[in-house]
Amino acid sequence: MLAKKTVVLGITGSIAAYKAAEIASRLVKAGATVEVIMTEAATKFVTPLTLRSITHRPVVTDMFADNIEYSPEHIALAEAVDVMLIAPATANVIAKLAAGIADDMLGSTVLATKAPVIIAPAMNVNMFQNPVTQQNLAELKARGFTMVDPAYGRLASGKVGVGRLAEIEQIIDTVEQVLNKSNDLAGWRIVVTAGGTQEPIDPVRHIGNRSSGKMGYAIAESACDRGAKVILISAPVALPEPAGVDVIKVKTAAEMKAAVAKAVAKADALIMAAAVADYQPKEVAKAKIKKTSPSLTLALVRTADILAEVKGNFVKVGFAAESEDIVANARQKLVKKQLDLIVTNDITDPKSGFGVDTNKVTLIDRDGKVENLPLLTKREVAGKILDRIAERLCPKP
Repeated sequence: MLAKKTVVLGITGSIAAYKAAEIASRLVKAGATVEVIMTEAATKFVTPLTLRSITHRPVVTDMFADNIEYSPEHIALAEAVDVMLIAPATANVIAKLAAGIADDMLGSTVLATKAPVIIAPAMNVNMFQNPVTQQNLAELKARGFTMVDPAYGRLASGKVGVGRLAEIEQIIDTVEQVLNKSNDLAGWRIVVTAGGTQEPIDPVRHIGNRSSGKMGYAIAESACDRGAKVILISAPVALPEPAGVDVIKVKTAAEMKAAVAKAVAKADALIMAAAVADYQPKEVAKAKIKKTSPSLTLALVRTADILAEVKGNFVKVGFAAESEDIVANARQKLVKKQLDLIVTNDITDPKSGFGVDTNKVTLIDRDGKVENLPLLTKREVAGKILDRIAERLCPKP
């Protein structure tokens, strides 16, 4: 897949820069021509000589050097490349790219290229989770950049968290996918739900849950990347809207039910990743309930089971967040709701519960096949789910 392709490998000033040598080696062995651009900070962690020895190509470290093959360097290199890969990408470089700053060779090349750009972040967990970094990443995603999410593990600081450079195998796979994008879901319409519904008690209070919406949003983004026409029906979340996706915002279970019923009229698949409240207050107070008594009793009634009640000829995928008897409970829901696939996870596991960027799930389909996936990012889990859906949808008649 990489034979005769030109890959620009951007290396920035992270302790993970030493892994870039292995990335370059793997790309060269796969038949790619690898042009390396190193920021000044990157040269403090690994020498240009190392990368030159691996790629057999000159390494660019200075955009004003007069011994570079490409001239004017950033324009010619930007036009020659099939894909750009920045690995590792620091928070500083991500911020500069988001702002369109081109004060070095790497930034100038990114700004000048029309080729796809892949970013593999690597940094301290606090830096990665900082709202500024998350906003910058969201901005780059919205512009079409592909992210290889960092992994969870021990970091150079000694802390444990999300921030490690993704596995090299995953990075190489992403390069291949971007270069050979199949658009296997092109022509299909997929409806995805996400987030946790909010059932009002009075004008200022509601019954809710801890769903962040990250899993549903990851599915919507991934399906869009694979060519599908995606409608995302979202309960309130603190996430940016995915680029290229039609977003319908709702709050309550009743609103989500109505939106789903309308959206699936022309859908090929429905993926119910939302955490829909099981109960809602029987009566909603018109004014704010005052704190006048030591206790308050709320009468609750069942909400509609959207996935069980929705009708139509499309692939139906459900989620089961369980705390015990994970597979057995998921199987019951699969049969009861007549699903094609159910995705279940243990919400007591801190790495696959609410609000985190990783998930460890089990996939169970209507044919009885059970697949236990390892701990993955939610974007990777989304890919596995869509692979199963593609098997049922394709080839399109």
